[in-house]
Amino acid sequence: MGEPQEPTRRRVELDGAWPDLPRLAGAARVFLRVLAVLLWTIICGLPQAVLIFLPGRPKVWVPLIYWRGCCWCLGMTVRVTGAPMVRDLPVVFIGNHSSWLDIPVLGACLPACFIAKGEVGKWPVISIVSRLGRTIYVSRKMAGAARENADIRNRLQVGDSLVLFPEGTTSDGARVMPFRSAFLAVAESDIPHRLQPFSIVYDRLDFLPVRRADRSLFAWFGDMDLASHFNRIARHRGLRATIVLHPPIDPKAGLTRKRLAQQTWHQVAVSAAEIRRNRD
Repeated sequence: MGEPQEPTRRRVELDGAWPDLPRLAGAARVFLRVLAVLLWTIICGLPQAVLIFLPGRPKVWVPLIYWRGCCWCLGMTVRVTGAPMVRDLPVVFIGNHSSWLDIPVLGACLPACFIAKGEVGKWPVISIVSRLGRTIYVSRKMAGAARENADIRNRLQVGDSLVLFPEGTTSDGARVMPFRSAFLAVAESDIPHRLQPFSIVYDRLDFLPVRRADRSLFAWFGDMDLASHFNRIARHRGLRATIVLHPPIDPKAGLTRKRLAQQTWHQVAVSAAEIRRNRD
């Protein structure tokens, strides 16, 4: 009578082990993605370390290739509506900011350098990648404002396009915070350029539309730790970001800096809300 019970006991033990499989698969996915990003960084970083000291456009196109590879490593697809207007003039792209993911996602489709807070230049590994991407660092201290404005002016003068986040920080991803007019001082530059607003929303998770409760998963804000946030994101598959590139604006069209901040914020916020609602 005891023999028939053995298969039942084994089946119960196996059933108890199944719940651990998704967790183990997620951990394996994180490890493989970290390894893939590191290897890809070495492959692209070595030639870029030379190209940044040479004239020409290759130093602009290598980061595009690099960030596209990083998106692939992270399982992120990027859907873009509109096109970057980088033809005859440099462009300053301005839009919402909710996560470190914005950097690889935007970097994969915009031939531009990022304007970032000075602390980024002190982060391990990240600082190396950002310098190879020719990031411009800015601070909130008046002492360095003249030098930083000169750096931005010089970049525009040589034809570099830039990416700027006028919110001044990251948000929770459920809304777009008001744009700070002080961050749009670049619009007053005497170097001919365009402003092009963009809206970015993360709208796919595990190949499904992102639910309201899951929006905060993508957001990286406040005192969140980068490593733990990467661990949360990298466990998932089927991620997607949608970017809308709005029509460019002539910064010399007579708008005050405050009015320009309000107008571009409204355009970006309305478009982002529409992307979140559509869920297509």
